[in-house]
Amino acid sequence: MIHRKSVKNKIARPFLFTITAYFSQKIVQQMSDSGSKLTELSSLGEFGLIDYLTKNIHLVQKSTVKGIGDDAAVIKPSSGSQVLVSKDLLVEGVHFDLMYMPLKHLGYKAAVVNFSDIAAMNGVPKQIVVGISVSSKYTVEALEEIYAGIKKACEVYKVDFVGGDTTSSVSGLFISVTVIGEVKKDNITYRSGAGISDLLCVSGDLGGAYMGLLVLEREKKVFRANPDMQPDLSGHDYILERQLKPEARTDIVQMLSKEDIVPTSMIDVSDGLASEALHLCKNSDKGCMIYEEKIPIDQDTFNTAREFGIVPTVAALNGGEDYELLFTVKQSDYDKIKNNPDITVIGYMTEKAEGEKLVTADNQLFDLKAQGWDALKKRDLEKWTSGGKDNKKAK
Repeated sequence: MIHRKSVKNKIARPFLFTITAYFSQKIVQQMSDSGSKLTELSSLGEFGLIDYLTKNIHLVQKSTVKGIGDDAAVIKPSSGSQVLVSKDLLVEGVHFDLMYMPLKHLGYKAAVVNFSDIAAMNGVPKQIVVGISVSSKYTVEALEEIYAGIKKACEVYKVDFVGGDTTSSVSGLFISVTVIGEVKKDNITYRSGAGISDLLCVSGDLGGAYMGLLVLEREKKVFRANPDMQPDLSGHDYILERQLKPEARTDIVQMLSKEDIVPTSMIDVSDGLASEALHLCKNSDKGCMIYEEKIPIDQDTFNTAREFGIVPTVAALNGGEDYELLFTVKQSDYDKIKNNPDITVIGYMTEKAEGEKLVTADNQLFDLKAQGWDALKKRDLEKWTSGGKDNKKAK
């Protein structure tokens, strides 16, 4: 197993990561006690709110003919390109917890995870459309923070914010994001193109986002038991940022293009390495061989996993939300990637009959099993921990 500080994502960090006040109070109390006058949503109305939240948006993509301000955006794809469309729905209490998720980070993450879907098709995100539904407990200032995060993500990744909608909900916060991207017709990469003996590669490192989640959940429990206790988050900046403010690996797509590499298959690691590898195998009608000792794990992730009594490899295989790219390339492309410090070859594709296998560090062979995040199922962390911790995975 590789335990190292990986080369961090080269995307510029748009704002400082702050972790000092996540557990001081619930988000609504934080806003109410801020000392500034807050604005109720009803004071602006739907259209006034949209105008307020979408002001000062600047378009940068040539393919954007018309953005916000009409019944629909107008987009003209580049000549020879295919249009990519993806959508995510984020639900409070299911996909995020406002006890420790800053609103600006939430907006940023909501946008970036969609950009990652476009990158997973070997494409480039170009436009974004956002729908938000909120209850009356939220204020204009709260939504402004969410939109600030979305706008910052668009600025960093050069994506145009071209439309959306706001409406009320009976309870909680819902964020629906649709992203439009482009990819040259000959470069589009599906999950279904892997060939026998193709190299299985992954960008960055894995398991960090999940370990960051466990740290946040642990401190949340401490806070609920004693609100006077300060959160113990020291030394965990990297894994906390992996959970709260991930980045899309559009830089890897750019690098592959520069090296004239078209992956034979690709997917982003949103549900854990095991789950995503099985998706590639199923769609490509192939098997795979993954080597435990080759799976890239950051030292912070490794150490924190040990603290929680979790085998670090299990965190990488099943944790999810890393938003790295898992892809296959032909063996003839190996020389082009072998010296890239942010790409690791972790295995190769096999005949379907050989199955999906994990070779452990002590050279034992196991069937690859997926226990990653599934929004429609509950997963008990006890299954994943050697210490039988009494925790629940709640995203």
